[in-house]
Amino acid sequence: LLFLQRVLLLVASDVDALCACKILQALFQCDHVQYTLVPVSGWQELETAFLEHKDQFKYFVLINCGANVDLLEILQPEEDTFFFVCDSHRPINVVNVYNDTQIKLLVKQDDDLDVPAYDDIFRDEEDEEEDSENESDGSEPSEKRRRFEEDVIERTMKRRQKREWEARRREILFDYEQYEYHGTSSAMVMFDLAWIMSKDLNDMLWWAIVGLTDQWIQDKITQMKYVTDIGILQRHVSRHNHRNEDEENSLSIDCMRIAFEYDLRLALYQHWSLYESLCNTSYTSASLKLWSVQGQKRLQEFLADMGLPLKQVKQKFNSMDMSLKENLREMIEESANKFGMKDLRVQTFSIHFGFKNKFSASDIVYATASLMENMEKEGPETTNFIKALDSLSRGNLDKLHQGLDLAKKQLRAIQQTVASCICTNLVISQGPFLYCSLMEGTPDVKLFSKPVSLCLLSKYLLKSFVCSTKNKRCKLLPLIMAAPMDVEQGTVIMVGIPPETESSDKKNFFGRAFEKAADSTSSRTLHNHFDMSIIELKTEDRSKFLDALISLLS
Repeated sequence: LLFLQRVLLLVASDVDALCACKILQALFQCDHVQYTLVPVSGWQELETAFLEHKDQFKYFVLINCGANVDLLEILQPEEDTFFFVCDSHRPINVVNVYNDTQIKLLVKQDDDLDVPAYDDIFRDEEDEEEDSENESDGSEPSEKRRRFEEDVIERTMKRRQKREWEARRREILFDYEQYEYHGTSSAMVMFDLAWIMSKDLNDMLWWAIVGLTDQWIQDKITQMKYVTDIGILQRHVSRHNHRNEDEENSLSIDCMRIAFEYDLRLALYQHWSLYESLCNTSYTSASLKLWSVQGQKRLQEFLADMGLPLKQVKQKFNSMDMSLKENLREMIEESANKFGMKDLRVQTFSIHFGFKNKFSASDIVYATASLMENMEKEGPETTNFIKALDSLSRGNLDKLHQGLDLAKKQLRAIQQTVASCICTNLVISQGPFLYCSLMEGTPDVKLFSKPVSLCLLSKYLLKSFVCSTKNKRCKLLPLIMAAPMDVEQGTVIMVGIPPETESSDKKNFFGRAFEKAADSTSSRTLHNHFDMSIIELKTEDRSKFLDALISLLS
């Protein structure tokens, strides 16, 4: 990679980026590459970090940020500055794709980027030079006039062709940039790099698994993509973890083992009680409609159908009777099918540290994300980032457990907010989309000023609303969710998410729509997030902004 040069790592605030960062740090350690790590939560911080460090560094690595805008235009770097961009945001800006000298994109070879052809969007300048030849005065006047007329016709044709080409270019770029979506997890791309260099370790493989699981939990990729990538990782897992069973008993206390399994789609259930997990997992809560009295009754029937005593279900999972835990997955799955929950099992991986610590990949995602957006201690943002990064190392189980406790609080807060939004009819149909706004003073509203938490809440709310509404048209609509951001400055944070349908391709058109609505109404917005579908907006501009969106999308 990069020897003898110090590297600046700019890492976005999401779990996949943290995992990719851990893998790269391990690779740098192998090769004794010196680096400085700077967390960036949005475009402003990215620009500031670049300006502060551009004199000391020539090499910059951007993780989960930077691919979907014209980097050279935004940062205006010197010619001897190089950017290595590993970012799952799609579509990738065309200038980044076709700039070979300063921008190196790290993408998986089989990732279909659908980039428009070079000649359709870039045109050589010399075509456009006007050919004004100096006429020789020696020729006949009639000859001169004829040449002049031909010249005029030729120029007019050229101009017309240029106009047509430009119109076509606008159309091509509009189609290419219209939807925002996600490519392969950055942690998986980094693991691939380690594997090609024959430096892949079991720890790196685990971080790749957590990065992919983050994409799945945050609903950034399709089920199909998730299952395909799980298959790729499964081959690596069997390569790294194929010890024979006899050695199993003599495992040392500090070893780790990764295993593939079909696990229950219940959040944190092995570190909680089964009852709490059923209540606070969006899939089960929405399917059973737990915000209603009827739903609570269905939950009791569901537990009775499994033949699990309430006393067992409500105590810590670790303390449940062994006899019940043995066949728990089968029992739950059988009953879940009767209650219309056909997808309660999911392909995933778990990790064992030494003798007694076992975590599933989703446990780690919830814990890390909660540490990153922890609201409890007011301190510099970077301390949360470093804590979250540390919790991914297996030596820091105390931080991981702290993250698990925070994640439980977060999931409870999300579930309670979803219930109150549905019971008080806060989700309103605005025509082309659903809209829900959290008021200042709502419990836990501070938590939802953070992007990852707000996105999770929005996705849980849309799932639940689709299960609760009788209106067929509303079931197919996307959702825009707003929450107070900074009361003193009078701003709200707003996120748009695509419709909740079985066949959803997870492509999001709100990023472009937000830009257009803000431009046409000159609303005071801040497009600071790496996800274009999250914006900040002045509270008093909200109604004109929404009106513009409605007319734009109708």
